[in-house]
Amino acid sequence: MSDTLAEALTDPERFRAQVMTPGQPVLMRGAARAWPLLAGDGVQGVADQLLRLETGGSAEVFVGEPAIGARYHYDATMAGFNFIRSTMPFRDALTRILDTAAEPGHASMYMGSLTAETFFPGVEQMTRLPFVPPEVLPRIWIGHASTVACHYDTMDNVACVAAGRRRFTLFPPDAIGDLYVGPIDHTLAGQPIALAVGSAPGDPRFLRFEQARHRARVFDLEPGDALYVPKLWWHQVEATGDVNVLVNFWWDGFAAGPDQPYTAMLLALTAIAERPPAERAAWRAWFDHYVFRPDGHPLAFLPPERHGVLGATKENQGRIRALVMRLLRGG
Repeated sequence: MSDTLAEALTDPERFRAQVMTPGQPVLMRGAARAWPLLAGDGVQGVADQLLRLETGGSAEVFVGEPAIGARYHYDATMAGFNFIRSTMPFRDALTRILDTAAEPGHASMYMGSLTAETFFPGVEQMTRLPFVPPEVLPRIWIGHASTVACHYDTMDNVACVAAGRRRFTLFPPDAIGDLYVGPIDHTLAGQPIALAVGSAPGDPRFLRFEQARHRARVFDLEPGDALYVPKLWWHQVEATGDVNVLVNFWWDGFAAGPDQPYTAMLLALTAIAERPPAERAAWRAWFDHYVFRPDGHPLAFLPPERHGVLGATKENQGRIRALVMRLLRGG
């Protein structure tokens, strides 16, 4: 680990400035190696710690028959999925995962996004990272060997391997047009997936993917390793141990207010996407000028006191938000 990266891992502000702001994935070898959660004997040690803390709640479990090769995806028609969702007590699910891991031809099982506050109160004390804001609580992901389809998140992500191994295959946000992204409202687990990732070279269904295939960035993580995945980076996640435990932290390091960029994009779909090409091009110029700002602030030629509602203050953000809400109500 370089001295610069080591310095960035000392507190959230340094991490935000030096790691998050550039918007690139960063591998942090051994960043979680000293966690108390990892103090026991491998997978069983981590499992024992979680069982000691668990509240007795029930979790949603993905269960896949051996035929799918633990690759969770759509079925052949894309009307359904190649796995089933089952709800069972966390303790029962974890016990079944552990007991069947060594059985040949067993069904695969996977539990994801188990929140600390619901399932494991106190686990946050065993998974501290000095560069993650203390109010950000961990989530736990547990299962057999599996492949989770390539997707994105709208939050910044620090993913830490607690047991087993993980391989992350990442593509940058601007590869979206070459990834053959599926429906946004009929998804495996909330986010649309990149259907082309994992396909064989030259697959006639995904010819444009050949332009992006070489852009993949692959990171292999062992217990104690962490990976920073910036928001909107596409990532396929393969768990390659017999039993695997991942701990992750999601937060938006650059939130300017209560509204999310994805919300604005969805509204733009209804307002702009079906307009004629010339009009869409006109609105693109406006978005570039006011939102993406390749030439800087649109009122940079005036003194700040003349920027009006475009002044970067919480008060002005509230004024814009109130205006938008009034317009949506037809006011």
